This record gives sequence, C-alpha cells and structure tokens, in this order.
Amino acid sequence: MVLKLFNTLGRAKQEFKLQKGSTVKLYTCGPTVYAYQHVGNYRTYLFEDTLKRTLLLNGFKARHIMNITDVGHLTSDADDGGDKIAKAAIRAHKTAFEIARLYEDAFKSDLKELNILPPTKYVRATDHIKDQIKLIKTLEKKNYIYKTSDGIYFNTSKLKNYGKLAPRSIKGLRAGERVAVGEKLNPTDFALWKFSSPSALKRDMEWASPWGIGFPGWHIECSAMSMRYLGSTLDIHCGGADHIQIHHTNEIAQSEAATGKPFSKFWMHAAFLTITGEKMAKSSPETNILVATLHERGFNPLDFRYLALGTHYRKPLSFGWEALKSARTSRLKILQAYPTLPKNPQKIETSLKKKFLEAINDDLNTSRALAIFWQGIKQGASEKFVLWCDHLLGLNIRNEVKNAEKEPDNITLNIKDLLELRETARTQKNWLEADALRQKITRLGYSIKDTPQGPLLTKL
Repeated sequence: MVLKLFNTLGRAKQEFKLQKGSTVKLYTCGPTVYAYQHVGNYRTYLFEDTLKRTLLLNGFKARHIMNITDVGHLTSDADDGGDKIAKAAIRAHKTAFEIARLYEDAFKSDLKELNILPPTKYVRATDHIKDQIKLIKTLEKKNYIYKTSDGIYFNTSKLKNYGKLAPRSIKGLRAGERVAVGEKLNPTDFALWKFSSPSALKRDMEWASPWGIGFPGWHIECSAMSMRYLGSTLDIHCGGADHIQIHHTNEIAQSEAATGKPFSKFWMHAAFLTITGEKMAKSSPETNILVATLHERGFNPLDFRYLALGTHYRKPLSFGWEALKSARTSRLKILQAYPTLPKNPQKIETSLKKKFLEAINDDLNTSRALAIFWQGIKQGASEKFVLWCDHLLGLNIRNEVKNAEKEPDNITLNIKDLLELRETARTQKNWLEADALRQKITRLGYSIKDTPQGPLLTKL
C-alpha cells in the first residue's frame, strides 16, 4: 500500500519510498525548556506521534531523535533579545540548568499523559557543544562564516538556494537590531555562536570556543545533533509551521553548506492551534492552556488527543472548551462500547482495515481514519479491530477501560506531602516551585482551590 506524505520542500504529496522493514531516520524539533509547554505546542507533537505510528503500522522501524533546547534560543527566532532560558532563570532566582531540567521533566511527563511515544533518544543542546563547534569549524573552512562584535554569523549570500524551503522576497528586510549597522552583511544572516557580554555577569551556560567565550545559536544545535545520530541526510524532519521561515530554513542552509548533500528528503509541518482566532502563545495568559489546565477543568489529556485527531495536521486546529467536551463525550463512548465488542474478528474487518490504512496513508488523514474506526464500532467489529486502530489513534483504550473500572482511591500520603511542600513554597514566595507542585498534584487527579482557611483538595 502506498504511503503519501506532504513534503513542504516540494509543496506537494509525495510517495514515501523505503523498503518495508527499513529504519526511517526521523528528527523532530523538541521544546525550548524555559516554561511549561501549552496544548498548542502539543498539537505539533501529536502530529509527529501520528506520523511515527503510521510508519510503524506500515512495517517500517523508526530511529527518532528529538532535541531539548536548553541553551541558545533567543527571545526572537531571528537572533534578537536575550536567551529565553537565562531570562527565565533570572526571574525565578534559579540557575539556567535548574530551570531547564524542571521544564524538561514537565515536558516528558506531559508526553506520557498524552500517550505520545518517546523518541529513540532525547538529545540536549548543552551535551553537544563540541559537535556544534565542530560543525561551525567546517563552515569556517568552507568560508561561510564571518565575525561581528557579538558573534559568529552564517553568510546566507554564499548559498545560491538559501530559503528554498520558504521562498520569500528579502527586499526591505533590515539587519538584526542587536548587531550594529554595517556588521551584519545580509538581512537573512543568522548567528552560529554568540559571544558572552564582557560587561554582564558570568552566564550559567557559556563555553570556550575558537572564536571566544559564549554559547551556540539556536539553529546550529539541530543540524549538529541530527547529523551526529542520523547521518548527513535524514528521511523526515518535522516541526511546527512557525519553524519553516527561519529555523528550518537556516538548518538547511548550514547543513547543506557543510556537507554538500540534501539535509532531509521530507519536511513536514503542523499548522497552528488557535483559540478565539489567535495563535496560542506562552506570553498570553488567556491562551496559554497547559496539560495541567485540562486536569483543572476536569478533562483527561486524551480528550485533547481525540480533539486533535479530528482535524488534519496541515489545517489550523481551533481549540474551545465546548469542542473539548464533545471530544470527551466521544472518547468515553468508545470506552463504554469496548467491553461489549465481539472477541473474535468479524468478516467486515478486512475491508475496514484496508480503508483505515488508505486514509492514514493519504498524508495522515486522521479525521477520515477516525470515521472508519467509528464505522467499525457501529457495525460490530471486534475488540481486536479497535485495538489495531488504536495503535495509530493512541487513545490507550484498553488501559483507560481498566482505569475506569477502578474505584477512586483515597487521598494518598504522597499527595498530602506534596500539598504541604506547596504551602511551604507559597509561604516562602517561591512561586515557581509552588506552581510545579500544583502541576504534580493535578496530574495525580486532584485540583487545588486556595481559600483563607487553607488549600482545598478535590478529586477531579
């Protein structure tokens, strides 16, 4: 059966050609760990999980690498402003390393709750500084870099096809405001290595390099780490649509300049999640909805997974609480129907499986696959058919049914301990720690309401 995927580089669906049983070299851009990830971020990770599950369902293996950006991502994707993690550390009165590990752990916990398969390997930018310096040295030998007062930059004018992933007119673009006028040679040039400011306090995260003490730019980490673990040419590289114009464009430029080979055969991107017509953003309290927020509202994170399955990954996903309620209702109906399903496969299932696979192989058409899944339930398909589909849907049906059959436990000593630790953190005005403890308690199935008499704990 033919698997077709939309390749951003070719702007068309293309047949994915590898022999069955082959290992797909898959790289997905992971989080910048300076804050909790919101459900808009997880829309992209859910798309990537569906892609990986589709590859597995088609008989491929996957070597999946995901980066953890724990240094170098500036407040503007175009090299403007301060390091996001360093800024978060200053606000929280913690080290940059403490901040990064806190939010990395929270991210991995959220992935489990959303039933997202873990990558083959997580790779941290701070663990691969030598690899990044080595790649910059290669670019230096090939005369692609130059030095300014604040760092080492990639000269995009040296690459004939710069911007092929997202062609645009660069007329009128201005050089980055952080670099003095006349230093940045071209408006699209980007930082490979940033120098530590001699007038500022010593950074938590800085390293010696042939060009001076500093830290890597954001883009270089993905090229260095993906090529270390997957080779010069990847099979598929994924991310959010916001990565196309700058981050992924710059990854291609530096990687192909260094190797002279195509960096990735396929580029795939998920569209934004929106709420009230706006892109979800961490900077907006109104739209910064976390996995913990779902718990606080009485939802299971798998309700959000179901909601995401209903919209094609290349179309914007509109988030709303009423839509999430509908998703929850549908998901619970599956759990209610599951115990009544026939144990043995039915004749109709051969045809249904073929239709399901055709739908998902048509550029991950999850909404059509979901409709075929429901068709099977309504027509009396077996438990085995439902579980086969769930390898792709990832709704964790069998375990969720088992969990639903259990009686709610009493408040455990562990939760009481966490609640006491949170109260201590609040007394000490350690709001970051208090928030982290609230997240843990929420994940254990309880909401907290702070009252004048103390915190009120309620089972969700």
